[in-house]
Amino acid sequence: MSFTDLLWYIPNDVKAGHRGDAATGDPGSLDALTRQARAIEDHGWKGALIGTGWGRPDTFTVASALVARTTRFEPLIAIRPGYWQPAPFASAAATLDQLSEGRVRINIVSGRDDLAAYGDREGGPVERYARTAEFMRLVRRLWTEENVTFEGEYFQVSGSTAAPRITVRGERRHPLFHFGGASEAAEQVAATQADVQLFWGEPRDQIAERIARLKDLSRTLDRDLPPLRFGLRITTLVRDTTEQAWADAEAKVAEMARTRGAGWQDHRGPVAVGQQRLLELAGRGDVLDDNLYTAPGRVGGGGAGTTWLVGSAQDVARSLARYRDLGITTFILSDTPYLREIERQGRELLPLLKG
Repeated sequence: MSFTDLLWYIPNDVKAGHRGDAATGDPGSLDALTRQARAIEDHGWKGALIGTGWGRPDTFTVASALVARTTRFEPLIAIRPGYWQPAPFASAAATLDQLSEGRVRINIVSGRDDLAAYGDREGGPVERYARTAEFMRLVRRLWTEENVTFEGEYFQVSGSTAAPRITVRGERRHPLFHFGGASEAAEQVAATQADVQLFWGEPRDQIAERIARLKDLSRTLDRDLPPLRFGLRITTLVRDTTEQAWADAEAKVAEMARTRGAGWQDHRGPVAVGQQRLLELAGRGDVLDDNLYTAPGRVGGGGAGTTWLVGSAQDVARSLARYRDLGITTFILSDTPYLREIERQGRELLPLLKG
């Protein structure tokens, strides 16, 4: 089975040098973002995850601008319940989906943020994920039903019909909800409300275990949606040869150690369950499976920059194929400098995956 859902990553950050990117210029300018989005289109990627967090530009606005400057690019728009209310979000997303002829994807983020800065509040993890589940359930109803009345613990609407109406395109009834999280509360949300569960770069045995657990949860909790799909968000360091890839990976980690990981962590603060799982991998060794490099996490790598798949295009393609064989259908890859690697991996890696 070939790969069909291959995306990149746009950090959406006003500060230059994100995760080893070029440290000059204005990475948040429309021209810089458009160059990346058009390169993603031109080099065979389907679209890109656009990062979110207080202190970054508004992700939905960035996605809207990039949709207007491209023809096929599909933005995976990261958004947070609380920053958005369900009904205004449902209408905004439906509008962009109509204007883009069905190119919108949504990534629901429930991790910690500077909530006080934009007037939100946060309970414990159980409350936070309960609110997320309610948000997703209500938005989906607003996309697929009319005259919706809903009285939940966190959100309420009465006689609500979101406009415009979502256009059904084949099996796609509405933009897909992508979702991440590794805690027990997060997995319950994924099993019942998400369309695609995203994993970070864990070893294959751990990914297989989590897929099996989520499938069991879906049955136990009486999921009433199509079967949950699975995705992988990971850094891929690709070079012409295996030896060159590892030399460059080790040099990059040495530089991270020298600068104490400056620019690699999107947000400093309490470590989420999924991030802690990644950091603990270094205790099993610097290299797991065939070429999963855990050393970046020891020197400041965070999120998808904590572990890397390293090697030639053939090495990395083989590893991604083994994740695919576990049931992963969506892949969100990246490396820095972002623009150069969009082009390099589009030329060298994507043909191997699509073949």
